[in-house]
Amino acid sequence: MTAELVRGQNHPLPHTRLEIRVTAGAPVLACVTLADAGGTVPGTEWIAHPGSPTLPGVEVSRQAAAALRFHVDLEAVPERVHLVHVLFALPEGVGGPDRFGGTAAPFAAVTSTDGTEIAGFTLTGLDTESAVVALELYRRQGAWKVRAVGQGYAGGLAALLGDQGLPEARACAATIQEAVARHLASAVQAPLPAAPDGARARPDSPAPGPAAPQPGPVTPPPAPPGPVPPQACPPTGAGGAVNYTHPGRRTSTPPPPPPAAPPAAPGQPPRPVAGDATGWSMDERLYNQVWGMFEDLARAVAAYRSAVDFAESRMEQELDRVLSDPRNRIGRAGDTAREAARAKHDELTARAREVLDRDLAQLTAEAEVVEPALPAAYAGWDNPVWHAYRVPMEIPMALRLGDVHLPERPDLRIPMLVRLPLERGLWIDSGRLGSEAAMTMDEDRLRRLAMDTAVVHAARLLAVYPPGEFTVHVIDPAGAGAAALAPLTSSGVLDGPPAAGAAGVSAVLAKLTQRVDLVQMAVRGGAAESLPPDLDTAEQLLIVNDFPHGFDDRAVTQLRYLADEGPSVGVHLLMVADREDAHAYGPVLDPLWRSLLRITPIPDSHLADPWVGHAWTYEPPTVPQGSRVVTQALGQVAAARRAWRR
Repeated sequence: MTAELVRGQNHPLPHTRLEIRVTAGAPVLACVTLADAGGTVPGTEWIAHPGSPTLPGVEVSRQAAAALRFHVDLEAVPERVHLVHVLFALPEGVGGPDRFGGTAAPFAAVTSTDGTEIAGFTLTGLDTESAVVALELYRRQGAWKVRAVGQGYAGGLAALLGDQGLPEARACAATIQEAVARHLASAVQAPLPAAPDGARARPDSPAPGPAAPQPGPVTPPPAPPGPVPPQACPPTGAGGAVNYTHPGRRTSTPPPPPPAAPPAAPGQPPRPVAGDATGWSMDERLYNQVWGMFEDLARAVAAYRSAVDFAESRMEQELDRVLSDPRNRIGRAGDTAREAARAKHDELTARAREVLDRDLAQLTAEAEVVEPALPAAYAGWDNPVWHAYRVPMEIPMALRLGDVHLPERPDLRIPMLVRLPLERGLWIDSGRLGSEAAMTMDEDRLRRLAMDTAVVHAARLLAVYPPGEFTVHVIDPAGAGAAALAPLTSSGVLDGPPAAGAAGVSAVLAKLTQRVDLVQMAVRGGAAESLPPDLDTAEQLLIVNDFPHGFDDRAVTQLRYLADEGPSVGVHLLMVADREDAHAYGPVLDPLWRSLLRITPIPDSHLADPWVGHAWTYEPPTVPQGSRVVTQALGQVAAARRAWRR
């Protein structure tokens, strides 16, 4: 049973792997501070915040939103940590409220990883405060407990961190607020408008874990499917300062509500409408609607499976009770008991299936109207929207990485969307040990499929970014991916040929590592205008094939550095690799693989949703046989890049 806490009350934690869920009446940013036995936070390295979202055992969101989820693994925090504080603050300078008293009371819930709520706390009584310590997780006699704190600070995040003993609290608070401001391109910056009658309102969701996955979607998606890194948008001409604002995000009045659903026949569910979720634009509504469909399918199937398990358990209990009497084990009495138990089981299962079929039919009808309405960034390659494709002038909210489905209805496929800019790199697993399907395939064919999949993902990323705002580099040490890379190399969307040999690997990694260092120093020092004029401020994608061929120890270290530090300053990895090829490095590369979102070139059930943990089957994106849609899109991208450079 959920414990509804009041200020000062504590509650034992039966689990150490937890999810913290936050809902508020306006977008908030979340931080976690780790403190010693005296309650002091010794330094900024003890704080997980949107600009630096991970600590041992802690991962928070990079964005500010009215609905957030982040994770805490208490077994993984350092032993010297005795207190884990969960903090909320209102973002500054985004047009939202400047005090919690002007919004609905925030709510924080502590749940287990399977979604079971352990404790909840509504932060009432806040007025002029703009930052608050919501919860405190603390050690007590070898066990962990949660305490509802609710301590607000009118002085904001700086006052809160200063009260926890953090040196240079004001500078740290400014860094956190700056990190949130850089994420405006990806964060919902104002409360979403109320959904019209009959419309399904959805909070802004994280990314299939996958998404994905984490790997889970559906990563979500996490999510998996998740937190979103900042984006460095280039200026209108070469060189100049880095502009971290979104060129088209509106923060004033919302657009008109989505169209109302057509009237349904009496007794029938309302007819689905594309864009019936909340949002500030149609793309945002469709994004939230797709995530809502994903969640609805996950929960509908979970309810069905639970009902079937209950029917099985009940039948076994009834049979055990009847057959415990030896006189009923033979003869007509035993047969009658078995028949009755089986009849009840079948009745319960049939009822559960009837409910599931009803929900699946509604979701299928919704998918049939949503899929044709999706913009290019969300649409499959077979969607007619690609035939009218034009290079966009602003960055979309999200990108489609493929589809996911469950065995109860394989033809009901939900688009797997991840937020942009990418918060983590992608790993296309070309190994044969990842799944049974991969083990039956020819190794060379699997590797070619993996590289084809990487090119399709790179093509979509290039196609959804405005001209000059996305640059792709390729490392192909032995030239093994030349045939698959032909659409990229022949279209002219690459600034140079794929890097070959150890020298090529070293040159590309050195260039991107230097870019990460320079941008990090400029951002931390508040001197973005001092970046070299020849620095490419566009988002960077590095495609790596045949890893670790051509990589020495220094190159491997640089690659790990790019995977860890690159996303926050606009450098992303797309690895095409078989983990077994790098087995000689042992556990040294484990952090690299964990930092990447694993997807596969063939259908594979390796993603988990963040609600009930289903194993979802991931379907990679496919281009219709004989279609030239990718080539045509890349041709337009290349032409737009040439025009932009003039």
